[in-house]
Amino acid sequence: MSTRPVGMGVVGAGAIGIRAALTHLSLPDVQDRVRLAAVCDPAPGRARAAAEKYGVPRWYEDFGSLLADEGVDSVTLCSPIGLHYEQGLAAIEAGKHVHFNKTMALTVEECDDLISRAAQRRVRLVASPGMMLYPHNQRLRARLREGAIGRVLWAIAGVGSVGSYHLQEEFRAGNDVLTQVDPTWYFRRPGGGPMWDVVVYCLHNLTGLLGPVRRVAAMSGLALPRREYAGGVIECDMDDSTFLILELDEAVYSLVYGTVEGTVVSWFQPTIFGTAGSVVGTELNGEEMRREGDRLPHVVGEHARLPESHVFEDMMQLVDWVREGIPSIASAEHARHVIDIIESGYRAAETGCTQDLRTTLAVDEADGSA
Repeated sequence: MSTRPVGMGVVGAGAIGIRAALTHLSLPDVQDRVRLAAVCDPAPGRARAAAEKYGVPRWYEDFGSLLADEGVDSVTLCSPIGLHYEQGLAAIEAGKHVHFNKTMALTVEECDDLISRAAQRRVRLVASPGMMLYPHNQRLRARLREGAIGRVLWAIAGVGSVGSYHLQEEFRAGNDVLTQVDPTWYFRRPGGGPMWDVVVYCLHNLTGLLGPVRRVAAMSGLALPRREYAGGVIECDMDDSTFLILELDEAVYSLVYGTVEGTVVSWFQPTIFGTAGSVVGTELNGEEMRREGDRLPHVVGEHARLPESHVFEDMMQLVDWVREGIPSIASAEHARHVIDIIESGYRAAETGCTQDLRTTLAVDEADGSA
């Protein structure tokens, strides 16, 4: 157990780096546990501007220089998803604890390598999104286990309209280096598209509530090959419309989608049907599972009024693990299983063949229970 604040290095000063890491971790109420040690970003002038705005003592344009900084104990990877494996591996080898913004990597093989090397180096990994940290999800899981909707039969989850959201974020249309962040990577390989970016939330919820997936079938394609942005055109090459059919244990099935527009569920929460009832959003048989005063463990005060508080929570899960030895249920193992679903889904769509997953998910990896 340590009483010293964890020195956090922020990797990437774009939209998520500013909203989730720099804004939250610069607030005075967390300085006894975590402090901003350094920030890096390859865009000329961006890391310096971020450091000056948020009071970060050191800034770098090179990731290797941040890793060499002895004041950096942990890093939060706020970079494009396609860089997470390479950067995570470098951080682990440098002896830094790592918080991965979603997703941790793009393949099960990459996840296996990260988890194995972290164990060898005795560093901690926390992977967003920690959806099962929400009190309403913990209540839902407990009630489902008790049979509140009878035998679970099938579910549906998914998200639409995310691509247009990223083109309109406040960090895309400004007049300085911190508000002119290029969104092109969201629409390109590797790591772009709605599955890696947002359906990952739905899949963490679904598997956290219902358990692991065994097999996946899928169809996937690119509906909008061009996107208009800042007076120009983004040439897209990553699928923006993907539909998965998942087989869970005991003949439970789920449809999961990530598409350009439209949704039939309540944001990231699945709709679940059973023989004696249903879960719709956060309601179980019409009873709201959210309670007055519900919050994520560290989201208090100003944090509750700021965007991306759920990502801040995941970072604080890592801080607690480093300082107090408390493992988080926002685990690399849960993230690996979700990544297996997405990777296998794309492979199923490409081959036309149903794919067996390589990984599973133990109960205690989903919600901390035995």
